[in-house]
Amino acid sequence: MQSPEALARTLGKDSAVSALLTAANAAAIESMRADLGDRSLDPASPKLLRYLKMSMGALPQETLRVFFLDPAQRLIADEQLQQGTIGHVAIYPRTIFRRAIELDAAAIILVHNHPSGDPTPSDADVAATTRLAAIGRSLDIELLEHIVVALRGHRPILNRNSMQRTPAAADHLLCDTSANWRGAPDAARALANAQRTARRRLLRRQLVGAPGLFGEPAWDMLIDLFIHEAEAKPVSTSSLCISSGLPMSSALRLLQRLTDAGLVTREADRTDGRRNFIRLDPALGHRLMAYFAEGDE
Repeated sequence: MQSPEALARTLGKDSAVSALLTAANAAAIESMRADLGDRSLDPASPKLLRYLKMSMGALPQETLRVFFLDPAQRLIADEQLQQGTIGHVAIYPRTIFRRAIELDAAAIILVHNHPSGDPTPSDADVAATTRLAAIGRSLDIELLEHIVVALRGHRPILNRNSMQRTPAAADHLLCDTSANWRGAPDAARALANAQRTARRRLLRRQLVGAPGLFGEPAWDMLIDLFIHEAEAKPVSTSSLCISSGLPMSSALRLLQRLTDAGLVTREADRTDGRRNFIRLDPALGHRLMAYFAEGDE
């Protein structure tokens, strides 16, 4: 289905046929939207993907849409947050997560379109998704997926880059028996306290600014790594660097210092030789578990 603007150009702005087709298109989109209902919303749902292609595939400018979900992944709100140009839309994490907090959302699905018709994510799309996923983890708001839609199809960015892995895929990265602190009686409390600490530190960084005066990027990285390992989720080098709040080059140097100090180790991704994952030293994992079991900061 062409966009209303395309129909107007083809059939004439005042064409009754154009108006009828536009109205029919709008009715079909609204019907699809209503059909999403109160059920749990799966980012891979054919109904959702048809709705996205119908409502966004032919848009003439890149547009960012966000689905805000409750803890059961039921839809709270479906909102357009940004509209850009034919080749770019700005993605502002603060706008997205501020709205998520206002709606008390537990998870979000991001969608944007490519007017070119090619749904292949750009490098900028992938980098933005990595950053948003990291921020969401700190705020306990899960980014379920970032979908690019176009007339020729759709592409999920998170699944494409294996940023979210099944527990089985993560096990080979987190199966070291020396890291069995994850099964300790206090592990759940330690994880909850670490998550609260990470959220408050992120909010402080956003509200106060001046990270050079108040920041502790190495500690931020260790907290993020502890949270991931407690959840049995691997952390890539780039994702961990984002959690520091530093420019990537500075974060990489800091990560090397943590590695040299024996606090973290690098492990190659068995499914992608170009990627490394970072792990806590098992002894440090035990100490951090004991630290956060006592409370948050």
